[in-house]
Amino acid sequence: MDRYEQPPAEEDQGLSEQCYRTSLNPIASRLLLNSNPNYRTSMKRFLLAFSSALPLLLAAQELNKPKVALHTWASGFTQPVVVANCGDSRLFVVEQAGVIRVVPDSNTVLATPFLDIQTEVQDAGNEQGLLGMAFEPDYADSGYFYVYYIHGTGSGTSRISRFHVSSDPNIADPASEQVIYEYPQPAGNHNGGDLHFGPDGYLYLGLGDGGNANDDPQQTGQDLTDPLGGIIRIDVSQHNNTFIVPPDNPFVNMGPDTLGENWMWGLRNPWRWSFDRLTGDVWIGDVGQNAWEEIDFWPAGDNSGPNFGWSCREGLVADAGSIQPDCHPASFYQSPVAVFGHNISWQAIIGGYVYRGTQYPHLVGHYIFTDYAAGDFMTFGLGTNYDKDTLLLTSTVGYAAFGEGNDGALYVANVENGLVKKIYDPCPMADPIISSDDYTLTAPTASSYQWYLNGQPIAGQIMQTYIPAISGDYQVLVNLGSPCTLISDTLTFIATGLSEEGSAHVRIFPQPAKDQVVVERGTLEQATLELFDALGRSVYTATWTEGQRQLTVDLTDFSNGTYTLRLLPANGRAITSAPLVIAR
Repeated sequence: MDRYEQPPAEEDQGLSEQCYRTSLNPIASRLLLNSNPNYRTSMKRFLLAFSSALPLLLAAQELNKPKVALHTWASGFTQPVVVANCGDSRLFVVEQAGVIRVVPDSNTVLATPFLDIQTEVQDAGNEQGLLGMAFEPDYADSGYFYVYYIHGTGSGTSRISRFHVSSDPNIADPASEQVIYEYPQPAGNHNGGDLHFGPDGYLYLGLGDGGNANDDPQQTGQDLTDPLGGIIRIDVSQHNNTFIVPPDNPFVNMGPDTLGENWMWGLRNPWRWSFDRLTGDVWIGDVGQNAWEEIDFWPAGDNSGPNFGWSCREGLVADAGSIQPDCHPASFYQSPVAVFGHNISWQAIIGGYVYRGTQYPHLVGHYIFTDYAAGDFMTFGLGTNYDKDTLLLTSTVGYAAFGEGNDGALYVANVENGLVKKIYDPCPMADPIISSDDYTLTAPTASSYQWYLNGQPIAGQIMQTYIPAISGDYQVLVNLGSPCTLISDTLTFIATGLSEEGSAHVRIFPQPAKDQVVVERGTLEQATLELFDALGRSVYTATWTEGQRQLTVDLTDFSNGTYTLRLLPANGRAITSAPLVIAR
């Protein structure tokens, strides 16, 4: 059983496990077609011809499963909980106590903070503090950015504030604060915190259910009269101390029993979530309670107000401890796309980002996430079944937030050791491609090779080149240095040759031949194979042992020309002849 086991069978969503990058997946085809099966000789022989074509790679599948590694990008932070960018090469790292620091380059952290509002931030609780940051889409012109933090004493108040950068691009003006949104917190935990501008230009904030005891005692997850336990969506383009509810919000103008800013509901604590910068899709890491962590997905442009089920549901199952009245069957709620049980050490899921950078092709389109306690980095396959793939096993505690650079690079922050690490692909090279000169298959240069036919290894074929003798799907596994062992695309080879019909038939391929030829026969008794040149002289003789169907003849010492191949069985009852053309 894989450590990432699935929920109970009766509520299983069809999630499955995948293997590491060395798994064989013969999907991409290089078709060697243009055959001519209709050609016949007067002896009822037919000649197969072939030519190379470009590889056909099915983009919805992957030859080699992705993997990641981590490289320290910056250090020395105190409880970093956000990594953001403002549209240039800098990173901004938010420390939970109320400080934002600038990272202009690798291993460089400016001594002067970008912003220090520790006097305004309540961070006494483990889940309180300065928790979110987002720059306006046109920050280069407007200079405005937004933060989310807990203000006041005790449980405090959730607050969204706008600030403006000073004349120094690396220092904000702390006196420019405009408080835009506030809501009192019933407890010191489950405060959510991720703040993002969507592709529509609106500002989004994820809020937890208000915390306190387990099972949502305030029943906020299923309550639209407050913003807790969901994601809100507001228009802050007026640049004053108010906000506007977007007119297409799902609960706008629905009466006093709903808040118009609510956009999603039924979430326990969406601590870290994100937009796919290419598609606009929403990915949410919703921290679970006693049993299940979950990843939720919502497609771009859908403002129908999904209900993800908390606290009637936890993961894919009903929450046994829920005190929420009026719960509905599972079909009423939006189910998560993946769940992780606490029995496998997952305790607090950390939502990540879809990689949209250009440096690591294998990672493109993959949503990358982790867990605070387990420390394993995961993703999904590129299909629609959300098959889970393991990217990296670390067992490192404390990864609490992902960040995205302006160039699409991904970073992860650890609150326990104060490090921000860059996520990279240790095997960034393209998938291997088999080349062919219509005779010999050649793998890219590597340290070792293993050739495959129809998904099975070919015994002893461990060189860079291989001369196929049988029609079928060929691949090669190449070792490009640890940990990069990659499988190639599939090349479908159709052997050329001359064949004679009948029980004693002989088949010769390739035809014409170059440095070797394979002869295949229909009978298995012992025989003698002899080759004659155009003058009728015997130039080669070999014994074909009983039970051997194919025989390979080395032609490197033979000149170009037309030859005749004869096969004489040991019983002497029949002679089979066939022409052979050598052309280099």
